[in-house]
Amino acid sequence: MDMTTDTCKDLVEGIRQWVTLESPSHAPERVNDMMRLARDEALRRGLEARLLDLGPGAAAMLYVTNRREGDSRPGLLIVAHLDTVHPVGTLQANACRTEGDRLYGPGVYDMKAGAYLALAALGQASRDGGTALPVDYLFSPDEEIGSHASRAHIERLAAHARCVLVTEPARPDGGRCVTARKGTGLVTVKVKGKPAHAGMQHEKGRSAIKEMANQVLALESMTDYARGVTVSVGTIQGGTVTNVVPSECMAVADFRVPDAEATEWLLGRLKAMKAVDPDVELSVDIELNRPPMTPGQGTQALFQAARRCAGRAGFALEEAPMTGGGSDANFTAALGIPTIDGLGADGDGAHTLKEYVLVSTLEKRLAFWVLLLRELK
Repeated sequence: MDMTTDTCKDLVEGIRQWVTLESPSHAPERVNDMMRLARDEALRRGLEARLLDLGPGAAAMLYVTNRREGDSRPGLLIVAHLDTVHPVGTLQANACRTEGDRLYGPGVYDMKAGAYLALAALGQASRDGGTALPVDYLFSPDEEIGSHASRAHIERLAAHARCVLVTEPARPDGGRCVTARKGTGLVTVKVKGKPAHAGMQHEKGRSAIKEMANQVLALESMTDYARGVTVSVGTIQGGTVTNVVPSECMAVADFRVPDAEATEWLLGRLKAMKAVDPDVELSVDIELNRPPMTPGQGTQALFQAARRCAGRAGFALEEAPMTGGGSDANFTAALGIPTIDGLGADGDGAHTLKEYVLVSTLEKRLAFWVLLLRELK
């Protein structure tokens, strides 16, 4: 690890300030504090920055740009998020610290380091010669919980962008970027049966849990590895006390789909679900939260441009295989906008108490971002 350069020291200190302000998705007041910290950093770097109100109960979104007044050209859109999965207090279990080449802390890898690097690069590129195209930068407050409040803003700006760059972390297997992600969704199944005394009138009851057992097996059987489809029942709850035939039960399943064809296939099967017991009521609510991110026209050209910039910055950039995790890149790619994800910091341990980024890679990643923002046209 080379901590001798001023650039490296500044990057580590800036990232450390962001990481030590814990900002879990379900604490909007903390996320707002994080947005204000990022806004102040953007202003300090000579960029325009303002907070966008996303409505009651939601934290604000931060919009940063280097556009000059009157410049309405389609430009580059960078997308990041500043919410994390880690509750307040996680710093006690994973303190923000450097050990060898690793900078640890909750949210450092996913994705505060990458978000900070792209902002620092935008400030540097805008100050030293400018960028070929105007650059807009959106910081989302709710990506880790589905981007429900921020999605419309992301899609609105993406629709008028030449391409989209997302600062989710680089894949830990060699720092590869992401050009394809599975679509993600949830299916909520509810069963309404009939209560009865479990000992004296068991035959008069209709067990919601028994019916749900059948539905859980049906859902899990929809997993098809050959198609790239997975369905996983993650939570189930039902019943009241042991001596009552349970009249209600609910289960929620996660599903992942690689493309439009697989999505249509799975949605058809989910919509066709029927109760096994004709005397119970079954309801199925399906939410495709993020459509599949499939490489569209222009994605490969964008990747090759990014690859050339990475080479000049001193590292090799390769594509990772399709990943099962979703991100805001799913939304922009679904609009047909060339999108590359996984352009953030190198490291590992996302969503764990061992999350870290590699300090020795920060300067090269910064140089990569500066080159990319200057040269994309």
